[in-house]
Amino acid sequence: MSMSQHMKDIVIIGGGPIGIACALEFEKRQWDYVILEKGALTNSLFNYPKNMTFFSTSEKLEIDSIPFISKNPKPNRDEALEYYRRVATSNAIHINLYETAEHLTSLKDAFEITTDKAQYRAKKVVLATGFYDIPNTLGVPGEQLPKVTHYYKEAHPYSMQDVIVVGASNSSVDAALEIWRKGGRVTMVIRGASIGERVKYWVRPDIINRIKEGSIKAYYHSEVVEIRPKEVIINTPEGQKVLPNDYVVALTGYKPNFDLLEQAGVSLSNDDIKRPVYNEDTMESDVAGLYLAGVICGGMETHKWFIENSRIHAKLIAAHLDKILT
Repeated sequence: MSMSQHMKDIVIIGGGPIGIACALEFEKRQWDYVILEKGALTNSLFNYPKNMTFFSTSEKLEIDSIPFISKNPKPNRDEALEYYRRVATSNAIHINLYETAEHLTSLKDAFEITTDKAQYRAKKVVLATGFYDIPNTLGVPGEQLPKVTHYYKEAHPYSMQDVIVVGASNSSVDAALEIWRKGGRVTMVIRGASIGERVKYWVRPDIINRIKEGSIKAYYHSEVVEIRPKEVIINTPEGQKVLPNDYVVALTGYKPNFDLLEQAGVSLSNDDIKRPVYNEDTMESDVAGLYLAGVICGGMETHKWFIENSRIHAKLIAAHLDKILT
């Protein structure tokens, strides 16, 4: 065994809300565990837009019945970061931040996890890695230009600029409205026939009205085909159009990193969804001792699982491990 290999009962990969929920369950049982998180605490939430408001109410974002008090009916990003930070620190959970799990190997009766800093040997592993790492790309010429982003943080840089927002989801609509309100000239390029049905119910009428009055331009049944330094070419039902452009904000969704699943030998469904195989009662994958928690369970269906409905995964995993580790 190398000097840097650490022995653990359980390694949790991913320090988001669901990874933290798992840690709280393991902490109660005094199991020897650690969370490995490649970025900041709740890294995905940290990377959300600064002014983002959640769809869920604060009590539905609570983990382990620890109260989440918000000033508003729907909490915002900063309140969520504060909540999960306090939960993590006040319960003294074991978490290594800015440590990336690079390799996961299933051995006969254990797992080997290699990070960019150390090596771990664990009896069990929980994968709670979320899905915010890898953007769904457009796959068009010019997508690598520095004016193109797949993440949106705030509107100020886009003030007085020609901005194309690609997509019609919650994130696209929020970005389009914020950029327009901060003085950006916004055009939405939307593949479908309308603004997405899952857009927050209090925001949807706002964007529809802004499009109707012409404040925000929208092309439906359309897609970007090429991005150039000062313009973008799109295909529309009326033919190809060349639009003046300073920035492209392509918010076309994200996908899980399947690498660790595949390295460990977890089976994925044979379709575009690539849903990992697991037992819904225990959250154990078809690799014995490897558990899945949170949005990773849905494969490419990243809208299926979220904090509100996957909080329970931590308790299901702990209940199953109770029979094995105690």
